[in-house]
Amino acid sequence: MTAPNEIQLSLEAIIFAATESVTVQELQLALEKTNEISLSLEEIESHLTNIQQKFQTNSFAFNLVKMSNGYQFLTHSAYHKAISVYLNQKMRKSLSNATLETLSIIAYKQPITKVIIEEIRGVNCDYAIQKLLEKELISIAGRSKSIGKPLLYATSKQFMDYFGLESMNDLPQLKEILPDKNEIGLIDENAESSQEKD
Repeated sequence: MTAPNEIQLSLEAIIFAATESVTVQELQLALEKTNEISLSLEEIESHLTNIQQKFQTNSFAFNLVKMSNGYQFLTHSAYHKAISVYLNQKMRKSLSNATLETLSIIAYKQPITKVIIEEIRGVNCDYAIQKLLEKELISIAGRSKSIGKPLLYATSKQFMDYFGLESMNDLPQLKEILPDKNEIGLIDENAESSQEKD
């Protein structure tokens, strides 16, 4: 007969390895096939309660949480800021310089059309904008009233979360971060287009 501790460890391993919440029925079936034991749903629920109590101490950064569609390991809220910083670093690494430049322009000039972004950068920005939309760092904010009514782009809530901003006022002032010579082209919108290109 399988020891209770071994059953709990098996349950922990299954839930930890899962990419989404796991139902009690799925856990029951997995235990039957791996350990060749038959447990009732109530017995599995009892083991899960023991696991929850185990991870409620301050010795762990996460806990087993019961959700509407099953169980999942989630980090304690006290560590959400550390996770946010990590995800922010990871996101920055995954963005190319061109994409970061495009995102910076949108952040400081929003709402803005693709044409103006391209005038500022001096290159086509289709790929960068597509990547930013896919990562949900920007969103479509409507249409411009100019000829052709092009789409307007603005930063999203996801952008705020990834960069740890409470409001757009938390963005650093341009004079604090830009060198004397602007390398990515954030200049006066009234300047000649020839000056906006590299």
